[in-house]
Amino acid sequence: MQARAAGFATIILTWLGGMAPALANPTLLFEPSTGKVLYAEDIDDVWYPASLTKIMTAYVAFQAIKEGKLRLTDKIPCSLVATLQPPSKVGLKVGDQLTVEQALKAIIIKSANDVTIMLAEAVAGSETAFLERMNAAAQRLGMTRTHYNNTNGLPDPGQLSSARDLAKLARAIVTEFPEYAHYWSMPDMHIGKRRLGSHNALLRTFPGADGLKTGFTCDSGYNVIASATRDGRKLMAVVLGESSGNERAIRSAALLEYGFEMYDWKQLFNANNIDTMPIAADAQDVKSVRTTVAAWSCNDHPRKKAGHKKAKVAKKKGAAAAAKAPDDDAFSTKSAVAPTEKPQSSAEAKTD
Repeated sequence: MQARAAGFATIILTWLGGMAPALANPTLLFEPSTGKVLYAEDIDDVWYPASLTKIMTAYVAFQAIKEGKLRLTDKIPCSLVATLQPPSKVGLKVGDQLTVEQALKAIIIKSANDVTIMLAEAVAGSETAFLERMNAAAQRLGMTRTHYNNTNGLPDPGQLSSARDLAKLARAIVTEFPEYAHYWSMPDMHIGKRRLGSHNALLRTFPGADGLKTGFTCDSGYNVIASATRDGRKLMAVVLGESSGNERAIRSAALLEYGFEMYDWKQLFNANNIDTMPIAADAQDVKSVRTTVAAWSCNDHPRKKAGHKKAKVAKKKGAAAAAKAPDDDAFSTKSAVAPTEKPQSSAEAKTD
């Protein structure tokens, strides 16, 4: 384990030494208890949050529970609108019910798009009304580059955030609602006989990992807010736009390892803070990274092209069933409906 830690620290020290990849995306390492920034890269660039949106969905639901408008034991129904959401999802039928606690775990652990609608309707009557609460909360938390158009992070050109804003949200949810901390660290959950697993690989591989949430769409790339606690000190890493689940896990682990290895008395003189650091003058507008993403569903993946060619030949030979393989993802070419947190191949299923 010490050798692995040293390796992680070496990787991040290389980045800090000025050898970061030219196409590096937003990255932020910070201490949530103080807001101190230990490492920052393009933190004010506007980005698609994907399923990191669900952190705000949970935050607003936690607020409703605190205000007495909802209880963990309340049962909430699945509506037709909820069933129409694309994966990832629990896959309930109209009229099926979950407790509020099950629903919160489903969106945090499984990243269930259908369940965010269920929670929104239970709290505010409709997703539209719930979104007003999400955007109001974002303003109150100082998330100046954030706007929500849906509750689950499914692709929408107006669904925007930044690494700094997401850090502010992550800090708020763990400091204001510590009683739910165990939800973010759960590697899996059960609904009936069904096991629903987390996409956060660090929960299984990184010492001290205790949260928080992953996200993925073709346009956003692989996102994560990862947290870990060692010797009573919690650190968080925000990593956006990685090309694969493996790269996302490696980079976030390296950042956290660096933070724990290098955090010492020198941080007493560190004045960088996510609240007080000025917004970068060269911050970039939103962009898509789908051409760099190694996922079957994201347009021009080389192996996907080969699969299409093979399927076309098979179809000409009369093998209609083969014509659909291997690209059987209904959301493979249109980002407007691409699923969040859905493994696109057997390889991704192991990492995301």
